[in-house]
Amino acid sequence: MKGRCCSPGRHAADADGAAGRVAEASPLRAPRPGAEPPPHAVRLPGGAFLMGSDERLGHPDDQEGPVRTVTVGPFAAAATTVTTVQWAAFVEETGHVTDAERFGWSHVFHLHLPPAVAARAPRVRSAPWWCAVRGADWRRPEGPGSTLAGREDHPAVHLSWRDARAWCAWAGGRLPTEAEWEYAARGGLENARYPWGDALRPGGEDRCNIWRGDFPHGDEAADGWAGTAPVTTYAANGFGLFQTVGNVWEWCADPWRGGRVIKGGSFLCHDSWCNRYRVAARSANEEDASAANAGFRCVWDIPVPDTPEGGPHRAWTATSHKE
Repeated sequence: MKGRCCSPGRHAADADGAAGRVAEASPLRAPRPGAEPPPHAVRLPGGAFLMGSDERLGHPDDQEGPVRTVTVGPFAAAATTVTTVQWAAFVEETGHVTDAERFGWSHVFHLHLPPAVAARAPRVRSAPWWCAVRGADWRRPEGPGSTLAGREDHPAVHLSWRDARAWCAWAGGRLPTEAEWEYAARGGLENARYPWGDALRPGGEDRCNIWRGDFPHGDEAADGWAGTAPVTTYAANGFGLFQTVGNVWEWCADPWRGGRVIKGGSFLCHDSWCNRYRVAARSANEEDASAANAGFRCVWDIPVPDTPEGGPHRAWTATSHKE
């Protein structure tokens, strides 16, 4: 099943014997009232844009099309996905315990593990390159013995939708809707496959961190990275947002397929399996799922003047997707 190659669900591995003792979940927080976007956030004007794709480059059940006009209100978006340093500051202040820590394990790609660890780790049957590794979490991305040394400016990973939502609330923001995410990721380009245009490697230049090689057996790392890359490695899009495709999947607020929408693809994406590193591509995962290729980006509401009717107006979005 190609859907699970992207980011495996918690229950897929539980069925294969990876379930462990689960501690009580950290409570979800309400956003800080009246919080303004931080100075480093990119303010986006919003408006109408063309969402989705009719190119049939993805999976039919992903429902990328038809292309439709969608309107989003003004909002601010983080220029990058949340980094390990930014996540650590949140944990230090709040004591938040991630879902990966509560369950005692998370998913790691098999080639990123010592052979002995990979050999004994439970696998996802439909995507056996995913190993359920005990002790893998945001501090130890490849499990016991691994560290964040040298990855301070890499995206924080092994974070569930619930974890991501908690960080955003702490920062006074929220997760983007799928429409907001795609509007921001496109960087002002209409109907383009990628944030920079239609060619994956224009002029032979790498523009994103994805799988290069024979998936899932060997990553040539021709783009310089076999795992996550620093969050500003490649040029920003037209709006000033970095790496909206590739590197790590990004959680969105929208429910879909019994889980939550994820967008952007990751360093494990390859066109032979998922081809989901296009701005219109989409997938979903369970709210408590985590993996070494899953992170998030925060957005903030921008206060706007009252509506002519006198009531407060909040930035809004519309999509035609159905669960």
